Amino acid sequence: MVRYLLLADHPDGSKGTFFADFGFRAQQWGAFAKAPIDQGSAGDVTAVAKSGYGTRYSVDGPIKTPDGRNPRIRTVWIADSEHAAPRLITAHR
Repeated sequence: MVRYLLLADHPDGSKGTFFADFGFRAQQWGAFAKAPIDQGSAGDVTAVAKSGYGTRYSVDGPIKTPDGRNPRIRTVWIADSEHAAPRLITAHR
């Protein structure tokens, strides 16, 4: 997930730039790894969709950032029969 959401040279570099603007750094990936989990646990589920891969949940709410501005983002999670807990599949503003 770090290589997807924090790297500015990823094909969708806008995500890396967005999160970097709030103080997240790939070198301190541990701080970033916890933030979407906390956001997903505390945010509001705003959409649920079933697919061939499992049930997808969109969660909206603030993410705790190193600079303290804590913007509202959407995280998207998928729950399937192969994993005990939902997995983060993306995050965006």
